[in-house]
Amino acid sequence: MPEWTAILILGMIEGITEFLPISSTGHMLLAEHWLPHRQPEVFIAVIQSGAVLAVLLVFTRRLGQWLTQWREKETQEFLLKLAAAFLITAVGGVILKKTGFKLEKNPAPIAWATLIGGVLILAVERWLRGRSLRDQIGWPVALAVGAGQLLAVVFPGLSRSGATILMALALGSSRPAATEFSFLLGIPTLLSAGVLEIYGALHQAPAGETVHWPMVLLGTTVAAVTAFASVKWLLRFIQSHTFSGFGWYRIGLGILILFLVR
Repeated sequence: MPEWTAILILGMIEGITEFLPISSTGHMLLAEHWLPHRQPEVFIAVIQSGAVLAVLLVFTRRLGQWLTQWREKETQEFLLKLAAAFLITAVGGVILKKTGFKLEKNPAPIAWATLIGGVLILAVERWLRGRSLRDQIGWPVALAVGAGQLLAVVFPGLSRSGATILMALALGSSRPAATEFSFLLGIPTLLSAGVLEIYGALHQAPAGETVHWPMVLLGTTVAAVTAFASVKWLLRFIQSHTFSGFGWYRIGLGILILFLVR
């Protein structure tokens, strides 16, 4: 398989799975299992940042409202909630790093986190049946979402978007409100993480490892385009559907990883 074909596949996988609650880590594991060309860590960090930047385009109207209505109490409270949720993740991440926490390379925990996350989605959706959900994000929800991001850091495969949306749903937020808050919070969170990963990868790259920047640019472009499309699709999908389908999908994906990637 030509390298550019592998790059196209990885870019599409990153763009589609980064913001859907289906575990981008689990999908990347499967891709690395089957694709012949293994990419350096900086490649994943850059294309992830490209996917996040594309999401900014989806929320240009929302961002424009903040700029024109920043004096309004509702806007200020929403931004404070985003900041608090981000701060929880950032401080928790720093503490984990200081204590020497490192991600496991073993695919089994990722597979189990993917599978268990699917079961939790089904359980929460079942519990929500017939309940009245709120379109606002309260402070308990914002803080819980920040904690959800931190859980996704500790347990790769849990899915950042899956954990944050699930936290908000469990506390009574509507699907559109939970999804929007998760996506908006993902912009500063993933961009800052991406910058740190890129810096670390460039300064601590193994001797002799080279980065093919034209291929990185290709992967980033594909990830950005597919991320934009997948986020737009999900925002429409949840207007009339639940997340149960994603739960079943994750269960199947987790089982597949357990059997194929060892």
